[in-house]
Amino acid sequence: MPDGPVAMPMPPKLMILMALHDAGPYLQPQLQSLLEQTMPDWALLVGDDGARDGSVERVLDFARQHPQHSIEIIPGPRRGFAQNFLNLMRVAGPDVPYVALADHDDVWLPEKLARAVARLEAEGDALPVLYCARTMICDADLRPVAPSPIWRRPFSFANALVQNVAAGNTIVLNRPALDLVQLAAAAADRAGITAHDWWLYQLIIGAGGGVVRDDSPVLLYRQHERNLMGRNDTFRSALIRSREISRGVFRTWIGRNIAALQGCDTLLTQENARLLRDFAAMRQLPGGWARFCELRRLGIYRQTRLAGLALQIAAWRGLL
Repeated sequence: MPDGPVAMPMPPKLMILMALHDAGPYLQPQLQSLLEQTMPDWALLVGDDGARDGSVERVLDFARQHPQHSIEIIPGPRRGFAQNFLNLMRVAGPDVPYVALADHDDVWLPEKLARAVARLEAEGDALPVLYCARTMICDADLRPVAPSPIWRRPFSFANALVQNVAAGNTIVLNRPALDLVQLAAAAADRAGITAHDWWLYQLIIGAGGGVVRDDSPVLLYRQHERNLMGRNDTFRSALIRSREISRGVFRTWIGRNIAALQGCDTLLTQENARLLRDFAAMRQLPGGWARFCELRRLGIYRQTRLAGLALQIAAWRGLL
């Protein structure tokens, strides 16, 4: 028996949370890019959402080959990627200082984690803070196409209610942000949110936290035929989103987000809780002109003029 207390191993500085389905040939390059990070103090937690193409076995092989990293696979809820990430964040534990969200088909640039942690450490740990960044959009063979947009307008709850600026595959959370997420995740799960990254932006800034966005691309964002959520910066993607608005899909997504936030509204600042109530009430107004005027009064906005015009039209037509 040892004479004194046994020293427990220190938790890793950062835990990578990866949602896994059928990654196919794209998984191995992503795993290799994790090894090439200039910040090597990480663990990997993988949520298996029912992969049937050998992806789980490839992760297990990766874990055996690299025992210096803690790598674990847990069953996912099998209700889509957003719920998979929610589950991963809920079980990430109480001790790890930072968590980074990872898709299974990207390739991270070597400085990705180091850049994120440096920015978050500069913000301190008094408030919940979400880090996000630009990506380099690539084709299926990782040939660069274009960097993702730079957002010019301020990040705020009034923006977050109607637009996501935080690409989920770039997000890193500090410990206070993860604590907040773990308190609110059950409400988001019940509401059936469609996009975990959008909800994270809403929750963290709604609770008075911060969002820091890195304008340098930090990963290669692979576009391929199996992307569930692809790039949103082309004319074609604008047409697709216009169809989603006209079919009521956007309204459904917003309704789920509102329900998720209402389920934990005590976590929001008083000002943002009031804005949430007023925004929800605005959506129920009977006349287009009334909804249009109330939207402007509340100061709800998107990042570009064209997107702002589409928002106003959607409010007028009752599609918001």
